[in-house]
Amino acid sequence: MAGAQTPTDNPDLTQGVALATLADGEMLSGHVGGEPVLLARRGDAYFAIGATCTHYGGPLAEGLLVGETVRCPWHHACFSLRSGAAIRAPALNPVACWRVECQDGMAFVREKLPAHPVTVRLMSGGVPDSIVIVGGGAAGNAAAETLREEGYAGKVTLLSADAAPPYDRPNLSKDYLAGTAQEEWIPLRSDGFYAAHGIDLRLGARVAAIDPAGRAVHLADGSVLAYGTLLLATGAEPVRLDVPGAVLPHVHLLRSLADSRALIAAAGTARRCVVVGASFIGLEVAAALRTRGIEVHVVAPEARPMERVMGAAIGEMIRALHEAHGVMFQLGATVAAIGPEGVILSTGVPLKADLVVAGIGVRPAIAMAAQAGLAIDRGVAVDAYLATSAAGIFAAGDIARWPDRLTGQSIRVEHWVVAERQGQVAARNMLGQRQRFDAVPFFWSQHYDTTIAYVGHAENWDRLDIDGDPAAHDCIASFWRGGRKCAVATVGRDRDSLLAEAAFEQEIGG
Repeated sequence: MAGAQTPTDNPDLTQGVALATLADGEMLSGHVGGEPVLLARRGDAYFAIGATCTHYGGPLAEGLLVGETVRCPWHHACFSLRSGAAIRAPALNPVACWRVECQDGMAFVREKLPAHPVTVRLMSGGVPDSIVIVGGGAAGNAAAETLREEGYAGKVTLLSADAAPPYDRPNLSKDYLAGTAQEEWIPLRSDGFYAAHGIDLRLGARVAAIDPAGRAVHLADGSVLAYGTLLLATGAEPVRLDVPGAVLPHVHLLRSLADSRALIAAAGTARRCVVVGASFIGLEVAAALRTRGIEVHVVAPEARPMERVMGAAIGEMIRALHEAHGVMFQLGATVAAIGPEGVILSTGVPLKADLVVAGIGVRPAIAMAAQAGLAIDRGVAVDAYLATSAAGIFAAGDIARWPDRLTGQSIRVEHWVVAERQGQVAARNMLGQRQRFDAVPFFWSQHYDTTIAYVGHAENWDRLDIDGDPAAHDCIASFWRGGRKCAVATVGRDRDSLLAEAAFEQEIGG
């Protein structure tokens, strides 16, 4: 990712900008009093908002205007030009707004405006008196916050089996594991946020069963919690290795903050690591551990890493990128056994290792939903509004399989941004707003200083077009099935990723 410019590298917008220099749909990055500000024009209207994305600090001026919104080039967060509101995840906080005055052919950015007040959008016909959310990950946290943002005043209970308050899970396998992210970046919210917003966050709260008929949640400690409406956001569980030695203490998984911290502690004394699986998580772990100076072998059964998802050319790029940083691949092989000092591959090859990390995928945590009688289809089946087959119960995140208008199929996606956006939509629909979930799936994967962005969804394809040079980390790959473009992956082309997202949305009328 390119670093944002310092504010004073750009013009002082209080001095005015000639109206003729900014065409409809264009943006200009500047500053006001040393604070980075983005000036944007839509039609005859001019808007000034904070120029830095509140998610990871991406430069909004390098993003894309869509209607009266601006989208971040890094991770596709979306902000309102009029209010500064963070309309769609992964950004949860708004950007500031300034007043713009046009006179004598110039646009002048004046004083900063007060925070935009909450607009209550509760629907007539009643709302539930209480809402319980099971799961404190991306979907559950986003839903709880959105309920309050929408003006809901009823009781909100967020049940999380995790011991830590909601945190930035994508960072756990990236900068945090590499040791380059600060500890305070990891929590999604500061201490006291949930209490201040009337969200009853219960940590270490394990749900044993749900009772749709009685509208109640039974917790593992024997307590029972009634609900008016329920959101299931139980996420996914990592697949565990099933080989001799898989339970040895130096064998790790990476899903939770506790997992990441345990892996960081182990990496402090480890010299050699075997990463089992060339998934995005596995490869991100490999990159993070190489940053820490640990010898890394990646073991995977495929001929090229990520070929099934990204195709051969990008798979070769990923392999070359990691090999350039010292990662060694053992492809066409699996781990047959793990011992105290290393692993034995299915090919018979031994590898020394004092650290083993399994990154062989996850499974949706749907057992509780199935036991409650909800419709199951390789996930929890939901309609376009994220409602399950049981009255008063919604589902979002890694467990939800929904009807996707882009592909014409029911799909389930295990990605952070999708989960957050589903949590936001589910919250509005629990309040009766009837908003379709039509967001185009998006995810990103970071490997050293190279980021791969992916929009759409293509479980399989029959045609792959590549523009540019994957080996140079500069390309756009389009995945087709039956003559229809289903997904786009980009490397080094952030704006093209945004344009692809916008085109998909236009295609489905989103």
